[in-house]
Amino acid sequence: MAETLLKSLKAGLIGSGIQASLTPAMHMEEGAAQGLDYDYELIDLIKLNASPADLPRLIKDAEARGLAGLNITHPCKQLVIALLDELSPEARALGAVNTVVLKDNRRFGHNTDWWGFAESFRRGLPQADLSSVVQLGAGGAGVATAYAILMLGLKRLTVFDREHERAADLAETMSALFPGASITAGTDLEAAMTEAAGLIHATPTGMAKYPGTPLPPEFLEARHWVAEIVYFPLETELLRQAGQRGCRTLDGGGMAVFQAVAAFRLITGREPNIGRMLAHFKTMTT
Repeated sequence: MAETLLKSLKAGLIGSGIQASLTPAMHMEEGAAQGLDYDYELIDLIKLNASPADLPRLIKDAEARGLAGLNITHPCKQLVIALLDELSPEARALGAVNTVVLKDNRRFGHNTDWWGFAESFRRGLPQADLSSVVQLGAGGAGVATAYAILMLGLKRLTVFDREHERAADLAETMSALFPGASITAGTDLEAAMTEAAGLIHATPTGMAKYPGTPLPPEFLEARHWVAEIVYFPLETELLRQAGQRGCRTLDGGGMAVFQAVAAFRLITGREPNIGRMLAHFKTMTT
């Protein structure tokens, strides 16, 4: 019986409009490769005719059904914190949780988004100039990418968001965490790009339902590197324009895979095969 329990695992993803998510496939494929009977379900607020207010009930139901863990996505990454027993230092610092481990009748919150971006960046843009960076987007993803790039040693970050107050809040939060760096909310994007070595894009622009580019392409120069978080499609219009101008680019696929790598490790207690997970992701997106 003990062997059966070790080999069988259930987890899920809570969010809104998540039917196209590749996370279940990534988790289940790696689980199968490790001999796990791993059932990973989508708990979609839209499909369930539910709202974020139903989050307490949905988590309690997941516990009752024996799920070992949950991934959490928009719009619940901040709301879930009040429902947890313990937070990792990174989740507490970021004020956002994307992975919850359910164990011994307790709920442990983690954030694997920041590590996912950091690991993708480290591998995909080695020796990138981290003297000055512009980031577009100060939402949940933007908090993770800002934390990640500052952890990698960034000296100066200028954040832009349609809601300037949100950019200012992010700058204030990160300044407290990284007092040795200069972090500000920007007001003149064109001027900031002339001084920046790189660009991080952390908004939904470029996805199929949000076409276009998040800034005028003429702001991009060959000396810039450009890192994207959107992975559906892998080559966004921003990356296409950047490539045409000779920029080094990083697509959002790596962040998607590496956050799943870290979440798999937390939920299953097993070490995932990174190369295998990257290869599987590639088969789903090409």
